[in-house]
Amino acid sequence: MRVVLRSDRVGLGKRGDIVDVSDGFARNFLLPKGQAILATDGIVHQAEAMRNARDARETRLRGSASEQAAALEALVIRIEARAQDGRLFGSVAQNDIVEAITAAGGPTVERRRVEMDEHIKTTGTHPIKIRLHPEVTATVQIEVVGVE
Repeated sequence: MRVVLRSDRVGLGKRGDIVDVSDGFARNFLLPKGQAILATDGIVHQAEAMRNARDARETRLRGSASEQAAALEALVIRIEARAQDGRLFGSVAQNDIVEAITAAGGPTVERRRVEMDEHIKTTGTHPIKIRLHPEVTATVQIEVVGVE
């Protein structure tokens, strides 16, 4: 049975996609839950409009993320923390990095976008990845300076 998805379904497709599914899956799950509608001629044209809008939105978001990535990579981000012999008293976490980016005049970044394996515990320069979009990642150089 051919249906048009009304919402994203992992493993099946995105909103506006026309997919072939088994009759039972469509009748018993997708249609009653409102996640799909039957693919008639008029609905197919609406689905095409939904796909075009989705593609335009994705292109706009990817372009915006690329601009933010360029702005972030151009910044020199410096964080001062108490340290002794190159070791910090504590650590530098995602919140500290987001605050330092904002203080340096960079774009607003959400804490969950900052990808760190573990917190920074030493002075020096550390590369940190920030995922702005599923296809766009910026690498920011964080300079941690120790103060006593």
